[in-house]
Amino acid sequence: MKKNIQYISTLLLGALLIFTGCDEEKYELGTLTVPSNVDLSYVIVGQDDENLYGDGSGVVNFSASANDEITFNYLFGDGKDSEIAADGNVSHVFAKTGVNTYNVTVIAIGTGGISSSKTIQIEVLSTFTDDEAAEFLTGGSSKTWYWAADQPGHIALGPNFEDAGKAYGAWFSAAPFEKSCMYDAEFVFTKTAEGLTFEQTTGSAYIPGTYAGKIGVDGDLCYGEDVVTTMFGVKSVSFGPASSVATIDGGYRGTSFSLSDGGFMSWYVGASTYEIIQVTENLLKVRVEEDGTYAWYQTFTTVKPIQ
Repeated sequence: MKKNIQYISTLLLGALLIFTGCDEEKYELGTLTVPSNVDLSYVIVGQDDENLYGDGSGVVNFSASANDEITFNYLFGDGKDSEIAADGNVSHVFAKTGVNTYNVTVIAIGTGGISSSKTIQIEVLSTFTDDEAAEFLTGGSSKTWYWAADQPGHIALGPNFEDAGKAYGAWFSAAPFEKSCMYDAEFVFTKTAEGLTFEQTTGSAYIPGTYAGKIGVDGDLCYGEDVVTTMFGVKSVSFGPASSVATIDGGYRGTSFSLSDGGFMSWYVGASTYEIIQVTENLLKVRVEEDGTYAWYQTFTTVKPIQ
């Protein structure tokens, strides 16, 4: 009996020590400081006394600064994707033809996600057009495109650095019909009086594993509009000069197109700007960057492949 009492006492003492230890363990987030003195400056490329709104390329270089910030997030006010810039420096192409006014916001993000922001208004000229590419995409009125699923490398992945044009599929190249869940997607480009529009009229969104963790879903699977809310709906299409490191190295067309309001062509990596590698009446090859680190290569056709 005495041994049992001693054993129980020992257990009670151990439990007390455990709970006491838990009570004494504290977690601190550290000091949460709101970023202050947010400043945003810019240079419109080609701007001078005779060209008040730039040289027509639509390129603007931004520089942001703040106290106690960790990184910056840019919202450009033109329907294109936001962009993270740890050092505050970023270059952006405003592609809507003519002189247009944009409200550009930079958000300085500090510890714990606390943020401050600053918004400026700029006027930029864009004269860039690619009528031939527009004609190929729309056929002069409306044209439907599909994944070129029967072609090897219709989806490919490579690094995004100088000489990247030579790195097509260096990391991954899909076999014909490898991503079976996404090939029912249909993409319609339409020519209107105001310009071009784009719409994914049916199908799903494929989210590769490299990106899925950023939005909290399992990767290498197809999802519907309940996960990717920007998948459907009519988007406006704007053309601009291609600015990737692969443009010259790869011998590409020199044209990119952007889809408004987060639009994308079925393969979801949070990007809406596509650099045209090649476009003809029946073939479209594009390059799209993921977070400025990876480059996805995608091939589409106007004749739906049959497996």
